[in-house]
This record gives sequence, C-alpha cells and structure tokens, in this order.
Amino acid sequence: MRIGCSGWSYSDSFEKGGWVKVFYPDAQTRKLQYYAEFFDTAEIDATFYEKFYRYMTKDTFIAMDRATPKNFQFSIKVPETVTHGNRLDVSMGAMALLTEFLEKISPLNFVNKLGAILIQLPPSFTVKEFQNTEEFLDRLPKGYDYAIEFRHPSWNTEGPWEMLKHYNIAAVMTDSPQPDKLKFLSEPIVTANHSFIRWHGRKVKPRYNYLYSEAELKPWVENVKKLSTETAIVRGYFNNHYGAKAVVNAIEFKQMLGNVLSEKETAVVENARNFFFKASRQSTLDKTLKTG
Repeated sequence: MRIGCSGWSYSDSFEKGGWVKVFYPDAQTRKLQYYAEFFDTAEIDATFYEKFYRYMTKDTFIAMDRATPKNFQFSIKVPETVTHGNRLDVSMGAMALLTEFLEKISPLNFVNKLGAILIQLPPSFTVKEFQNTEEFLDRLPKGYDYAIEFRHPSWNTEGPWEMLKHYNIAAVMTDSPQPDKLKFLSEPIVTANHSFIRWHGRKVKPRYNYLYSEAELKPWVENVKKLSTETAIVRGYFNNHYGAKAVVNAIEFKQMLGNVLSEKETAVVENARNFFFKASRQSTLDKTLKTG
C-alpha cells in the first residue's frame, strides 16, 4: 500500500493555499527531497497541464529520480492534449502524443520509480465515447500500470468495468464532492492487478480546500484493506492539497492503516493542525466583526 499526495510543489504561504511553514519549514526547503522523508509515492499532476508539460524534458524526470530514495514511486497524469484535446481519439493523434509522453518520462521507468499512468477524462466525456476509449486502450503500449478516472456518472454501467478488466486497467476510485454525482466510484472496484484511489475532498468551492475527518476516512480504511487482498498494489493520493491538508490526511490515513508514526510525522501533523486551528479562529473572528 502506497499512500501519498497529488503534487508537492506548493510554494505559496498557507494563506494562499501553499505548504510553506505548514509542511515545508521555509521557502528554501528542497521540496521533493523533504516530501520523500514522509512518503514513498507522489502523483505528478503538472504533466497534465500543457503550460508546464511543454517545458519538461527527460532531464526533468532524471532530477526527480535523484531527489528521491530508491523505493520511491511516481504516478503520472497523462497530458491534457491526449485526454481533453484529442479525447483519446486515435485518428486525431492521441496515441502518438501518449507515446511521446511515455518516452519523456522514461528515465523514471528505467530506474523502477514509475508507478501508475493516470488517464483522467474530462467531466464532459461520457459513455457515448465508449468506442473511442476502447480503441485507445487497445493500442496502449504494454508494460505499464494504467489507471483511468471517469468523471461522468454515465460510466456507471457494467460495460466499462468489463472493458477495463480485459485490458488490465485500474478504474480510479475517488472521493469527490456530492454534486459531482460520482458516489459509485467510492466503492471498491477491482478491474486490474493494481488499484488506484484519489481523495479530492468534499468541498465544491473552493475545491480541494477540505480536511477529512477520521470518521470520513474510516470506510476507506476498510476499502484499502480489502483491495490489498485482491490486487498486488494499492496506490492512493490525497488531492485536497489546499494549505497542506492533503499532507495531514495522508499521514493520518497511514496511521489508520496500522503504521506507527515517527516523531517527525507526529510533529508535522501537530504543526499543521495548529495552522488550521488558528486560521479557523481568525475566520470566525472576521465574520463576527463584520456582522457586529
């Protein structure tokens, strides 16, 4: 079981949703190296955004390897040009773009630090595009752990799960805000020999600014334990990144799974929760002053 966060390079202050002082000691901290002291996996989301991805080279991923220990893994999101621009349409060049992506991240694969390849579909991508999806999956290069995240309720039918089982692709399980209507993805789903979970938080606006309670995460503990008996590896990433809430929930979730926290982990959680408490008190005070 590998539990981590979606991203790590949140360099803003806590007031702006960043991780500096809440998790990272200061702005000069080497973020990935520090992050790797607490987690053995991370999800790379920057590859999705063309404004960042276009500047990435193999050297980008070589540097990530050098900044992390041998047992570390990166799960990486496929670029938006593949999923949102070309919508997995092979005739539009989606497969060529994916091949280019896999070549770019190959340094991580070479040193066995590549986790899952995350194919996140846009919310507008419905089951009506089943054929495009199947044609794309049929052409995927072998030898990778692929995971696909559906974000439209129309995929809640038997056909997609059978398709993913055929290609050994994990259906991404998610915990999302209720208006997304994706509750069906919060149940244990096994479609491959590996599992993938993403916790997005339950707040609509501002999205990702949400701290899970122990009671909310408890059902997921049972889910993960069940999945770990049915798949070779369970990868889970907390995407409620605003103000380092993902860090706190990820560390606490590891403890709920039976891990004994180190003094450093305990100190990080206590420090972050102090930030949350002070911010909550200040927000309450501000509201009182406005109404008063």
